[in-house]
Amino acid sequence: MIRSFLTVITTALSLLLVDLAVPGVDIATFPVALIAAISIGVVNAVIKPTLLKLSLPLNYSTLGLSSIVVNGVCFWLAAILVPGFRLHGILAAILGPIVLSFVNTFLSNYLAERYPQLKGQENISLPEQTNEPGVQQ
Repeated sequence: MIRSFLTVITTALSLLLVDLAVPGVDIATFPVALIAAISIGVVNAVIKPTLLKLSLPLNYSTLGLSSIVVNGVCFWLAAILVPGFRLHGILAAILGPIVLSFVNTFLSNYLAERYPQLKGQENISLPEQTNEPGVQQ
């Protein structure tokens, strides 16, 4: 639960940085960025797999470059769904997800290194087990 919340917060912060870095991406406020982060996650989980399957022959012939277009379409769909999140032009739709992935990866890795206890269950240390007689566990 906390990991999902942190993922949304990280993506929202990344979207605000994309707003500053990519011309044509406009995000009105931080709450709009939060809703846009959730919208991008839903579009990527529901619609993107279908688009990737439909574009598979084109993706194969372009050696994967059409995936950039699919990412741009998903970014554009998320912008349509969220008031206050607008894209102006195809350059914003194509560059936005690229910059978003770089910034989001950087922020996620930074937070993972800075706060390793937030990674999840794999960092919880279990008590050591001993096989000594007389030691109760």
